[in-house]
Amino acid sequence: MRIVVTGGAGFIGSHLVERLLGEGDEVTVLDNLSNGRLDNLSPVASHPALKFEQVDVSDHGGLGSFFAGVDGVFHLAGLADIVPSIKKPLDYHQANVNGTISVLEAARTAGVGKFIYAASSSCYGIPDSYPTPETAEARPQYPYALTKYLGEQLVLHWGQVYGLPVSSLRLFNVYGPRSRTSGAYGAVFGVFLAQKLAGKPFTVVGDGTQTRDFTYVSDVVDAFVRAARSSVSGSTLNVGSGQTYSINRLVQLLGDGEIAYIPKRPGEPDCTFADTREIGKELGWTPKVSLEAGVALMLDHIDHWRDAPVWDPTSISVATREWFTHLTKATD
Repeated sequence: MRIVVTGGAGFIGSHLVERLLGEGDEVTVLDNLSNGRLDNLSPVASHPALKFEQVDVSDHGGLGSFFAGVDGVFHLAGLADIVPSIKKPLDYHQANVNGTISVLEAARTAGVGKFIYAASSSCYGIPDSYPTPETAEARPQYPYALTKYLGEQLVLHWGQVYGLPVSSLRLFNVYGPRSRTSGAYGAVFGVFLAQKLAGKPFTVVGDGTQTRDFTYVSDVVDAFVRAARSSVSGSTLNVGSGQTYSINRLVQLLGDGEIAYIPKRPGEPDCTFADTREIGKELGWTPKVSLEAGVALMLDHIDHWRDAPVWDPTSISVATREWFTHLTKATD
């Protein structure tokens, strides 16, 4: 198959590209390298079936030629993280909403056979039930979550109105090698690994009893591939590990160490936990990598975080100041 992967030089995208090339597909990566890195594609850089184009997908006028004769599109390009989305909401709308509609239109015009969207479980906000099903109310708490949800609505609408075969996968707390090391205060795995390398305390939010549905990247990639190869269309499916783990448990698996407790953050749930029955039924997908096995794999690649910023309670407080200012008011 001929495949386009937007955001293919990013964390999840680069793992997906490797998988597709390994299965014999021809892959074109579209990435503006605002978040992605060419180094992420170094394991397959010389592959004859790989083509890389440095393109901003929100610039619709320059996209058409890349979609001619394409069988499938995986749309992973976009901006992530809570803090910068609060500081720069227009940038997030441009990347995650305008970028999505731009790619959708290019795919529709070219008659692409399947369109798979990387959605975010952050759309659930603070849900009423755990594990959380796809039917739960959407309650995005910050601009990143909102723009990813708006992108999903566009994808489903293009499927409904134009008959474009689409699937939206709502990803829960994805981790693995190559996850981003730069940018504003972000995902717990990268923060902790950089702190471990530097011999600094782990910055644990609240008392550490909050839990997260940590999902290993190879399981996520398998869900994408299964969705693309299936006849399922118009679906929204959770992608999670089938478990939820406390931050305290993660610290234990990383080798314990000193802990610096920092204040609980507004707009964040005490638990994320995907109900994955639907994706199991629709795609026959089940996660394979336990947290214990996934952490061991992360520790094998820990040097990736050697140049990452090392956060401490003071720098985190500065970085998240706007988060606390705006979302504390919103949740009062």
